[in-house]
Amino acid sequence: MIAVDTNILVYAHREDSPWHPEAARQLTKLATSGQPWAITWSTFHEFIAVVTHPRIYHPPTPLATALKAMSAWQASPGLRMINEGPGYLDTFAQLAKSGKIKGPKTHDARIAATCLHHKVKTLWTADRDFSAFPKLKSTNPLVG
Repeated sequence: MIAVDTNILVYAHREDSPWHPEAARQLTKLATSGQPWAITWSTFHEFIAVVTHPRIYHPPTPLATALKAMSAWQASPGLRMINEGPGYLDTFAQLAKSGKIKGPKTHDARIAATCLHHKVKTLWTADRDFSAFPKLKSTNPLVG
């Protein structure tokens, strides 16, 4: 199963992103593939926080529009919204210790641990920080 990180969702949503065309194409291809794929709930919240933030985007995406985008992705029959559950703490602790995680990288460790907890094989992301978690394969679908 593939999970999608915040930056890929943002690029697919924001038409003013230079990565928009490829991100939208790749996400549409994934969503219509019929295969299971995932978004963590923490990624969903970060997506909303980023696209609606007036210091990041001028103009920011209205909340209703951002929620509508998320609803459209959730209409994909293969999408699984995943979250922490029983046993998650052990997975997170192992990743945090092995990756020597501190401060803001805790959020990345949370996403990686949630993915591993749900048997996600690959995380689509443009964030190189996920290389700190070698148990989770990360790949950037926007580059060849």
